[in-house]
Amino acid sequence: MGNYIDWLVMAVVGSLLLIWAYRGFYRWLHQPAGTRGLKLGKGGAIAEDDINVQLLEQAGYEVTSGKHLIPISIDLDGEELGRGSRLYIDYIAEQEDESYIVKTARDRMPMDWTGSGIRDRLLVYSLLLPECDGVLFVDAKERIIRKITFHIADAE
Repeated sequence: MGNYIDWLVMAVVGSLLLIWAYRGFYRWLHQPAGTRGLKLGKGGAIAEDDINVQLLEQAGYEVTSGKHLIPISIDLDGEELGRGSRLYIDYIAEQEDESYIVKTARDRMPMDWTGSGIRDRLLVYSLLLPECDGVLFVDAKERIIRKITFHIADAE
């Protein structure tokens, strides 16, 4: 009788391991290639006298990382286009277990506060780091912080 129970336990454990391996392989096989995400490094140094950092800290955010440069290589018709391009993330900030990408206002690039303007300027950051809870737009001159979150609906 004991021999029968040993074989039964081995069969159940073996079946569970096979199901677990199959599900992991199935998920890996059907995951889109672009959803692997980007991992940010440490980032640049955070200057304590930066007005943007001070404004975020006054609003209850903790700035955890400085400037990040994300290089982007671009192929045009099969040929590499110059040195490509790059995206800058000014800061990463956290508040109450939520993390945010921080972009700061620039005088030479005023923000268009329409749906399409916000989409064109900030959606790329939300898609680049989907684990972040949104984008904070900091305008130190006006002393405002705007929180932007994107919700992409299913196409019908």
